[in-house]
Amino acid sequence: QVKLVESGGGLVQAGGSLRLSCAASGGTFIRYAMGWFRQAPGKEHEFVAGNSWNGGATYYADSVKGRFTISRDNAKNTVYLQMNSLKPEDTAVYYCAGARFGGATFSRDESDYWGQGTQVTVSS
Repeated sequence: QVKLVESGGGLVQAGGSLRLSCAASGGTFIRYAMGWFRQAPGKEHEFVAGNSWNGGATYYADSVKGRFTISRDNAKNTVYLQMNSLKPEDTAVYYCAGARFGGATFSRDESDYWGQGTQVTVSS
């Protein structure tokens, strides 16, 4: 059973930066595509960034392209989301997810594992 644990969320002013981390345990990390979803109050989950299982492809939602960067350290079984130039509309709970042998983008239904989420709040 794979367990994903996010960290790094918090409160930041608009224009600031945060780095989220997601540590995986209990599985073979390199076999998993990893991605980040977010859910703002009253809205559906949004897939914001993903990295394919072999690391060959990366995806970003238009809303974060050029500001967010996803990366992974297979030696540490960890995936990161570097978030720069944050905006109030980035405020959401951010979830890390994994999809076995997945591509750079995958849906909630295609996810095999989810973390518990970490709150990101961007003040104006």
